[in-house]
Amino acid sequence: MNEQVRNASAAASHDVLLDRMAEVAVRVGLGVKPGQEVVMTAPLEAVALARRITEQAYKAGASLVTTLFSDEEATLMRYRHARDESFDAASAWLYEGMATAFKSGAARLAIVGEDPSLLAKEDPEKVSRANRARSKAYQPALNLIAGFDTNWTIVSAATPAWAKAVFPDDPEDVAVAKLWNAIFAASRADVADPIGAWGIHNRSLRARTRMLNAKNYAALHFRGPGTDLRVGLADGHEWAGGSTTAKNGVVCNANIPTEEVFTTPHKDRVDGYVTSTKPLSYQGTLIQDIQVKFEGGRIVEGKARTGEAVLNKVLETDEGARRLGEVALVPYSSPISKSGLLFYNTLFDENASSHIALGQAYSKCLVNGGSMSEEELASRGANKSLIHIDWMIGSDKVDVDGISADGKAEPLMRGGEWVAP
Repeated sequence: MNEQVRNASAAASHDVLLDRMAEVAVRVGLGVKPGQEVVMTAPLEAVALARRITEQAYKAGASLVTTLFSDEEATLMRYRHARDESFDAASAWLYEGMATAFKSGAARLAIVGEDPSLLAKEDPEKVSRANRARSKAYQPALNLIAGFDTNWTIVSAATPAWAKAVFPDDPEDVAVAKLWNAIFAASRADVADPIGAWGIHNRSLRARTRMLNAKNYAALHFRGPGTDLRVGLADGHEWAGGSTTAKNGVVCNANIPTEEVFTTPHKDRVDGYVTSTKPLSYQGTLIQDIQVKFEGGRIVEGKARTGEAVLNKVLETDEGARRLGEVALVPYSSPISKSGLLFYNTLFDENASSHIALGQAYSKCLVNGGSMSEEELASRGANKSLIHIDWMIGSDKVDVDGISADGKAEPLMRGGEWVAP
């Protein structure tokens, strides 16, 4: 029946699917409540989706939707014509305003669709300085997002540059159409009842988190080609996945799509080496074949086949940039992995395989973490940083064991698939 429904919906027009995508973004992703403001960011090319999301948000009772559009051509103009000292500046006033909005209860929605290689030919030093300045300016808003002080979500839109990266052999219009179809499928917008489908999916992810929380492992052990990594978990950690309840009481799905269950590592208890299994697209730079070594929770060696200069600049952002803020488990048989596509976009590729994240930890993934001070979070092992960057380490050749407090190892994943039902 599910396949029949999916086949029937395949005949739906692009406009119908775009409307469903907007409905998923608002009702599943944000969970907008009546009277709530929405702050949305989007690339210029995503205006059609942004307008539909605006419509759906108002239908859901939003009091005001404010959208900030970005332009990649304008970004390139900065790198080619701006004065050198400008790369140490960021629009702090804008991010302070966003933080104020979130403190006042506004929901946060981001539409992404950036060109994976936008800054590939630009000076890595300038890219690093600009990213660092933006990260510092964004920190007040990031803290509220990472702590789930308000409901938030990230969705995506197909853009020409991104589509050509995923489908390089196709004409631009064909590539864009293919990417839209892949986005609709991964976001469950291509079925007759996407809201119902998300309800089923969220229940499945919650069952997985309940199992992991009951196990209460002290560490995870990843083994595979180029990988032998032990990730100690934070004291009092808690697994999460799918929908979550923000501090304002609103249930949201932070990522559309999502296939992961995730928690907080202990910043000082990560040891071994690990190799990425998919490229990382970071701020317009494609970083491929990352290889790093951890000692006492800290990356002491790092290299990459492409984008190594940018990777090393990222690791220099602050002390927390060399430590982990998240570890996530995703089965290799996830729908995104089954698509066979490399999206060059972390929102999708992280949901095709297990992954880790450098930088800021989620207080949500600690028992009572939302009410803890920064000092209390640090004492539990939660990392603090200006960045939070996910990159993929799972595949059908990677095994994962759960390590109990007494050192006993239990198989969690074999060949990238869950062992336990």
